Amino acid sequence: MIDFIYETDFRLVNEDRISRWITDSIKAEGFKEGDITYVFCSDDYLYQINVGFLNHHTYTDIISFDYKLGKTLHGEIYISVDRVKDNAKRYNVEFYNELCRVMIHGILHYCGYKDKSENEIVLMREKEDYYLSVLEIL
Repeated sequence: MIDFIYETDFRLVNEDRISRWITDSIKAEGFKEGDITYVFCSDDYLYQINVGFLNHHTYTDIISFDYKLGKTLHGEIYISVDRVKDNAKRYNVEFYNELCRVMIHGILHYCGYKDKSENEIVLMREKEDYYLSVLEIL
C-alpha cells in the first residue's frame, strides 16, 4: 500500500494514478509492493531528519528509509517540495516531472540501484527516464 502524507501545504494531483504508476514500476523491477509512505515536507523538515538520523548537515531533495523484506518493498520516502521546486528551475523541467523523478528514484534505491559511481548514476538516470516515459500524467 502506498500512502501520501503532507507536512506542507503541497498536495499531489492524481494520487491514484501516481500510486498505480509506482506499483507497476515495482512489479516491473521484479518486486512486490509492501507498505511505502511518501512524506512531502519543507527543506527545514527534511534538514532536521538529515541531521538527526544521518548526521548530514546539508539540504537534500530526498531521504529514504528502506525496510525491505526479501522481495517486498517497505519504506518511508521523505521529499522536500522546496528542494524539488528549486531543482526543477535549475534543470529547466516542469515541477511535476522533477517530483515524479525523485519519487521513482527512492523506489529504485529500494530495488537495489545505487548512484555513487558514474556507471551507477547513468543506469539510475536511464531507469528514471524510462519510468517517467510511461507515466501518463506528465
